[in-house]
Amino acid sequence: MGYILGLMPQLLEACIVTLEVFIIVLILSIPLGVAVALGRKSKVAIIRKILELYVLIMRGTPLLLQIVIIFFGLPIAGITFDRFTAGIIAFTLNYTAYFGEIFRSGINSIDEGQYEGSEVLGLTPSNTFFRIILPQAIKRVIPPVANEITTLLKDTSLVYVLGLDELLKIAKMASNRDVTLVPLLLAAVIYLVIIGILSKVLQNIEKKYEYYS
Repeated sequence: MGYILGLMPQLLEACIVTLEVFIIVLILSIPLGVAVALGRKSKVAIIRKILELYVLIMRGTPLLLQIVIIFFGLPIAGITFDRFTAGIIAFTLNYTAYFGEIFRSGINSIDEGQYEGSEVLGLTPSNTFFRIILPQAIKRVIPPVANEITTLLKDTSLVYVLGLDELLKIAKMASNRDVTLVPLLLAAVIYLVIIGILSKVLQNIEKKYEYYS
């Protein structure tokens, strides 16, 4: 017990780094994902093609590789970021693509009659989208979005390649140093607690949108 109590401050401090990456990326990538979804439906062909290529690259290459390229590769072209910023950029670009496809599928699932009915009622395209289409799309995409959010939390461990002291890295270091699996088990418990809280929050959000069913 004494060993665990002595180890927890290190793990909790590392957990703060993990949560910082997670929260910042989530705040940035979800609205950007909506923007990408709308861009993929744009009537301007060049916008659609550029975003289609962007999504293909982000989803078709490993996130770890994207992190390495942004932090270690871009300096060759004279573009440099600090470790934390590079991680945020890489994660945001990656998850924006995934959220964009999720929201696009949700928007596409809404019947065209919804648009026609809104037009008859005299609603503007922006009012139609934000007041009629988007709330229904959100209701439909909550399950896949929830899956991506939990995956994002677990993927934050990849910032170890940048040298950031996130939760899993510190747990591995302690495990190797003390020749015990206890630090890794504690890290797993912390992940489970956070994901459990997230799951509860997402369930409440889903209930809020039940009236769109």
